[in-house]
Amino acid sequence: MTWTWPDLASLELFTAVAEEGSLSAGARRVGMAQPNASRAMARLEQQLGVALLDRRTGGSRPTAAGAELLRDGQAVLLAARALLDRAGALGTERRGHLRVGASLTVAEYLMPGWLTAFKRIHPDVQVELDVENSGHIFGQVAQGHADVGFVESPNIPAGLRRLVVAADRLAVVVAPDHAWARRGTPLAAADLAAAPLVVREPGSGTRLALERALDRALPGRGQLRPALELRSNAAVRIAVAAGAGAAVLSDFAVRTAVERGELVEVPVAGLRLERRIRAVWKGVRVLDGMPGELVTLAGAGYTRSR
Repeated sequence: MTWTWPDLASLELFTAVAEEGSLSAGARRVGMAQPNASRAMARLEQQLGVALLDRRTGGSRPTAAGAELLRDGQAVLLAARALLDRAGALGTERRGHLRVGASLTVAEYLMPGWLTAFKRIHPDVQVELDVENSGHIFGQVAQGHADVGFVESPNIPAGLRRLVVAADRLAVVVAPDHAWARRGTPLAAADLAAAPLVVREPGSGTRLALERALDRALPGRGQLRPALELRSNAAVRIAVAAGAGAAVLSDFAVRTAVERGELVEVPVAGLRLERRIRAVWKGVRVLDGMPGELVTLAGAGYTRSR
C-alpha cells in the first residue's frame, strides 16, 4: 500500500482550529493566512479521506471522525517536535565538540600548543583527543570516529585527504658511553641499518619514516633489526640512555636530553631523515568548520617558515 503522508503544518493547523474553536483563530495561532488555512484544511481532509471539521457560521469544531483523529494528530506533532528538538540538540553538541586524533610524537610535542591556540578562540568547545600511533589514527579518521587526525607517518592511506602542517627531522641518538658517541666521522647508512636498534612499535609514524628513509638509501637492504620495540618515545629514550642501543627518534623527543648530555646525537651520511607532519581527514577537499580552524592554526608556523 502506498501512503500519502499528511502535511505536518496542516496537521498543526487542524489541532489549533479544534482547540481555538474557529478556523480564523487557529490560522492566527499557527501564523497562516485564512485563505491558505482553508486550502490546507481541505487538502488534509482529502489526504486522510475523512471530514475533520464541522464548519458553521459561529465557528468550527471537529466532526466525530475528526475528534477521534485529533489525539493521534497531537501525538504525531509531539513526536515531530521531539525529533526537531533532538536534532537541534545534536547539532549544538556537534558544533560544541571536536574529536581529534594525534600520533604520539605530535600529541606530546605539538598538540598542546595547537590546542591552546584553538581554545583561546573557542573556550567553550569540548575537545576529545585520541592519542595512539599513526596506524590507529588513520583508522579512527577513516571510520568517522575523529574529525581530523595529525600524524608523522609518510604513508597516508588512500581515501584520506592530507595537508602538511609542520616539519620535523629524525635524529640518531646513543648513550654517552656508546661506541658511536666517540666517532670522528658521520655514520654510514648501512651501519645504521645493520645495527640492533631500539625502535617504536609497528604502525608508528617514526618507525615508518625511518624504514622509508633506509629503503631510499639502501634499496632492498634497509630491513631493521630491532633490539627492542617500545610503544612510546619516552620509553625508547630511557632505554637508549640506559645502554640498550641506538635509536632514531624525532628531534622534538630527544632535543632536551641531547642538550643535557644524557644522549649524544650521531650524524649519518647519505640518509635523509627530514619528514613532514600532516593533518588527515575524510571527505571534502578543503576541511572547514572547527576541524579546519585547528588545521589552519597547526599549519600557521610551517607556512610562515617556508
